[in-house]
Amino acid sequence: MSKTHQATIFVSTPTFLRSYLKRCDAGDFASVRLLVCGAEKLPPSVAKEFHEKFGVLPLEGYGCTELSPAACFNVPDWQQGNQRQIGNRPGTIGQPIPGIAARIVHRETGQPLPPGQEGLLQNYGANVMKGYLGKPDLTQQKIVDGGWYITGDLAIMDDDGFITITGREERFAKVGGEMVPLEKVEDELHAILQSNERLVAVTAIPDGKQGERLVVLHLPLPIGVGDLWKKLNERGLPNLYVPSQRDFHAVQELPILGSGKLDLKKCKEKALELAEQGSSQAPG
Repeated sequence: MSKTHQATIFVSTPTFLRSYLKRCDAGDFASVRLLVCGAEKLPPSVAKEFHEKFGVLPLEGYGCTELSPAACFNVPDWQQGNQRQIGNRPGTIGQPIPGIAARIVHRETGQPLPPGQEGLLQNYGANVMKGYLGKPDLTQQKIVDGGWYITGDLAIMDDDGFITITGREERFAKVGGEMVPLEKVEDELHAILQSNERLVAVTAIPDGKQGERLVVLHLPLPIGVGDLWKKLNERGLPNLYVPSQRDFHAVQELPILGSGKLDLKKCKEKALELAEQGSSQAPG
């Protein structure tokens, strides 16, 4: 479509970029000057491969429905002569867009934190919604201190105002009393597999002994589950971050929303279904 209409600005998601890498020719994005990705984390390897094939570097941005929906973006670096201004810091979601403020606050006290410390990301500005229709109680829970929206994302802001998302509150499992970041486990698995494709999804289900336990849903893998599990154990993660080998389950496809994000609810439902099947088939 960008080739047909000579688009210069293109907005996408990492999931769609993976599809374009497979299906599009090198000249299909020749007219694009600015390509921004959102909805999910942009893996640096995907950005690099896309840049090498199409000659345009995907820039990561951030937002959500409640923020109308954009809040932060990386932008192209600017240079004139010997003067250079960094606008893109790979691995971050960039800086707040003009007119929008961002801060990182302590998860429990709500107090603002200095650069370099992880906490909850909040945004403020004209883009923040007025509230949830007919749900004043929920609105009060999400909009605090005169207009700061609680995103639910954990993040770190550096000294230059670039923000790195480190996780999402709903994407943590409580295993043995410890909070385990599911995205971290996914990242480690994909690093082992050395693939730009999303091959695994990590979720958590109730467990009578530890509160919750991790479950890995996976597509066909280039290595065996036993080898993958062994390599995961060798990456220096805390023991609680490593799922049991019995909790790796093959699926035909991973539940995905139309935006390209994982469908977290369906991932959990599928994990529960497969775990129950495994239990019923286990010897008594």
